[in-house]
Order: sequence, then C-alpha cells, then structure tokens
Amino acid sequence: MSKISVLVVDDASFIRDLVKKCLRNYFPGIRTEDAVNGKKAQAMLAKEAFDLVLCDWEMPEMSGLELLTWCREQDNLKTMPFVMVTSRGDKENVVQAIQAGVSGYVSKPFTNEQLLTKVKQALNKVGKLDTLMNSAPTKMNSAFGNDSLSALTGGKPAVVGGAPAAAAVNPFAKPAVVAPTPAAAPSRGLLNSPPVKAPTASAAPAGGRGQGQLRLPSGNQQCVIKALSIKEALLVVKRTDTLPQILDSAVLDLEQGDNAEIARLNGYLHAIVAFEQKADSDWLQLTFRFVDQDAQKLDYISRLIARGTAQKHFVPGA
Repeated sequence: MSKISVLVVDDASFIRDLVKKCLRNYFPGIRTEDAVNGKKAQAMLAKEAFDLVLCDWEMPEMSGLELLTWCREQDNLKTMPFVMVTSRGDKENVVQAIQAGVSGYVSKPFTNEQLLTKVKQALNKVGKLDTLMNSAPTKMNSAFGNDSLSALTGGKPAVVGGAPAAAAVNPFAKPAVVAPTPAAAPSRGLLNSPPVKAPTASAAPAGGRGQGQLRLPSGNQQCVIKALSIKEALLVVKRTDTLPQILDSAVLDLEQGDNAEIARLNGYLHAIVAFEQKADSDWLQLTFRFVDQDAQKLDYISRLIARGTAQKHFVPGA
C-alpha cells in the first residue's frame, strides 16, 4: 500500500521541521516533503502528487492563500486536502480561506494534538485516513513543550544549565533601568518553587508603546519588550502557574501606530531566565527568536526598532 505523502509549506525552517517531526513521530510510515514558500510548493505540486498540503499564509514570493487559489484552479488538485497553519486566526482571514476552498485551519501556536486532529479530519474527508492509520502510532506526550523539544532533539535530554544568548540590543533606546539578571538559565529551584497566581490586567507592566501579547500553547500573556533586534526580542512576562518552555512555538502580537495595526510575529522561546536575582522571581525574561522570512515582517521589525519600541524603563511590580 502506498504511503500518504504530505507537503509542508512555510518560510520558517523551525516550523517546517516541527511539523514534519510531529507527523513522522506519530505516523512512522508517512512521507513528508517541504517548501520554503508558495512558489516552490507550486512547482512541486505541478510535478508530483501529494495527499495533503499543510501551508503557512504569510510567505515571500507567493502566499498560502495564493497557493490555495491556484490549487483549486487545477483539475487534479481541486479536491486535495489543504490545511492552513498560520497565526492569522481572525474571523475575516478564516472566512477568506474558506471561500478559497481551504480544508482546515490550524492557528499558531498549536499543540501536536491540534495539528494531528486537523490532519486526520482532512484525510478522512477524502477517504485516506485508513491508509494513514495503518502506520502504528507511537506514544505521544501531551505537553507541547516536551513534544517540540523531543521533535527537534530526537528525544535527547535538553541541556538546562547552558547560558542564554546575548540580549538583543535596541540601538535607538536609552539604557534600561532593570534589576540584574542571572547569567544562567533558570535552575531546578525556580522550576519547582511555589507557583504564583496568574497576573490580572492591573498587574501587567505599565506602559503601552513597549507592550505586546505573547501567544503560547499554554495560553496568552501580556509582555513588555525590553529590547528588540531584527532577529529576536527580549520580553519580560509575569510568572504564572504554567511556566513557558524552551523551544515552545509562539506568536508575538504587537499593536503599533495610529491605526492600531497588529503585527503577528512567529517564533520560539530560545532562552528563559529569572528577571529578578532570586529563586522565587515573580518575573521572567524570555528571549523570543523570530522565524519569519517574509520581507514585509522583516521590514516591520526594522521600523519598530527605528521607532524605539523597546520599553525604556521597567521595574518589576511597577
């Protein structure tokens, strides 16, 4: 019996690898290929047949919506399952994708279970789910942070005590007045110390221009942008009952400008440290690495840096 073949389309290599590893871990017999944008995917779809496409929306050269529209215009691709995997989860975007003929929708950040559910639903509609399920599933961990870490390291244990990357620097901002930050990643003591209650809106750090919302698999958190570069953002968040995990896929929503436009930046957590120099720190400092290669998003980040978006002064509890 032939294998189910899936084409993963995303300009971010981190996301492509994460999706492919998730599928391969759960369905060992599946065949996965990937493309960096819609244009590359279009060329691949013209040459060979795929049973399913998992595609990002915002990509250089050709967007996911443009690729979907082209697919539905081809006689041999009209009924091929096509699932959008994107941070564009607004109602108008979902409606637009449905009108173009999308088979399913997965919002970033997503858990392995959410992705696999959409894959099964899409293939079931075209009668190919049984073929996929013939591959005996491996045991999965329900925690997305552990899933993503396992997928990227091949199941090897993570190195917890390594020093984080250097903080991103905003050359246009004045030096921030902050509490000293430990040089090492959070210790077991921090991970196991008594949890604090989730912050209320009033407890979030003050100041609007340097704020954003970080969307994690465990939920949404308000954050302060301490520093910003073209590759990463240094964020400060209130510690909650559920601690974020290194390598968690995430989306950073930034509201900027007079029109309150929102930029959705895809990425992952590269480093996590206690913001205050104490084991029971109420605040965490996160290094958020961007994975988007879309020219518009890179330009947007550059403009944010030029505006001095980073919060100039942040003191815990302020």
